[in-house]
Amino acid sequence: MTSEGNPSRKQVRVWCDGCYDMVHFGHANSLRQAKAMGDYLIVGVHTDEEITKHKGPPVFTEKERYKMVRAIKWVDEVIEGAPYVTTLETLDKYDCDFCVHGDDITMTADGVDTYHIVKAAKRYKECRRTEGVSTTDLVGRMLLMTRQHQQVGEAEYLVERGHSDSLGTDASARSPWTGVTQFLPTTQKIIQFSSGLTPKPGDRIVYVAGAFDLFHVGHLDFLEKARQQGDFLVVGLHTDPVVNQYKGANYPIMNLHERVLSVLACKYVSEVVIGAPYSVTSDLMDQLKVDLVCHGMTEIMPDADESDPYTEPKSRGKFLQLDSGNDMTTQRIVERIIEHRLDYEVRNKKKEKKEKAAYEAYMIAKAKGSTEIDPVTLE
Repeated sequence: MTSEGNPSRKQVRVWCDGCYDMVHFGHANSLRQAKAMGDYLIVGVHTDEEITKHKGPPVFTEKERYKMVRAIKWVDEVIEGAPYVTTLETLDKYDCDFCVHGDDITMTADGVDTYHIVKAAKRYKECRRTEGVSTTDLVGRMLLMTRQHQQVGEAEYLVERGHSDSLGTDASARSPWTGVTQFLPTTQKIIQFSSGLTPKPGDRIVYVAGAFDLFHVGHLDFLEKARQQGDFLVVGLHTDPVVNQYKGANYPIMNLHERVLSVLACKYVSEVVIGAPYSVTSDLMDQLKVDLVCHGMTEIMPDADESDPYTEPKSRGKFLQLDSGNDMTTQRIVERIIEHRLDYEVRNKKKEKKEKAAYEAYMIAKAKGSTEIDPVTLE
C-alpha cells in the first residue's frame, strides 16, 4: 500500500510498539509486515522500567533497543518510552490510522490484553508471528549452552524442526502456548528481507565477514562505519561449524539461517553471502568486485591452518581495520544473561502463566464466535 502515484490519497500511518529486547529477525519480520499495510511506520519502544514491571528485566538497555529498532530497514520513526498499553490517545498523537501487532497475546502484569483499547475501537490489525524464534528461546540457548539449534555436518544447510530447551530441563521449561520450533528458512523469506539491489557502475563495494551472532549494537555501529567506507556493503556470514571452530562452546547462539535474516534486516546492509569462507579468497574478491575489506577491533582468529584469513585483501592493499567505538560483543550479552539467570527464570514462569490464562480465555471466546478477549485480569 502506498500513496505514490496518487498524491491526493492520505498517507497511511501505522503504529507498532513493543519491548524489542534482543532485537531479532522475528521482530524485524513483524515490522516488515506492518510497513506493508501502510506508507509510514512509527515504532514505539517501552522503557526498561515498564518492561521490568510487566515482564521482568530486559537484556538490552532502552538506549540499545532504541538504536537497534531505528536501524531496521522498514522503520521510519521511533518513539522512545511508549506506554505499555496502547491507547487511542497515542495513535492520535502521532496521527496513526491503526496499530499492528503479531497474532500472539501480550499481557500486562495484571493479565490485561495490552491492545484491548485499540481492538475495541477497531483500530487494530494483526500480522503473522514468525515461527521458530523468540527472545525466550534465545535466552534458553545461552543459559543451558545447548547446541541443537546449530546446523552441522551433513545438516549444515538443511532445515528441520526442533526446539531448543528453555530455562530448565523439565517439562515446565517451555511454554506449550508460545513454544516455538526451529526456524524454517525459505527462499521467499530471504527475498522478503533482501533489498534486491545490485551495485551500480562506479559503486565502491565494501566487504565484511563474521558470525554476527545475536545481532547487537556493537555489530550495528560497526556496519554503519563500514557502510560509510563505500556505496554497497556486502556481509559474509560464516557457517555454524566455522563459527564454532573459532568461538567454541555453544556458539553460534543463532544458526546460520537465523543470522542471515537478522543481518539482512539492517538498513546499512546491501547484500549477504550465505556461508562465506572464513579466509577472504581471491575468488570472492574478484566475483564480488570488492574494493575494500573491513574488520573490527576484535581479535582476528587464524584459519584452521593457522593462516591469516585476511592475507589476500592485505596483499592487495584493500584491508582496513575499523574502530566502531562500541565494545559490545556477543560474549558480553551472554554474560548479562548468566548474571541475571534467576531473574529471567522468574520472568519466564510468570509469562507462561499469563499466556496459559490468555490462551484459555481466547479459546472460550472463539468458541462463542468471538476472538476478542474481555479486558479483565486473567490470573
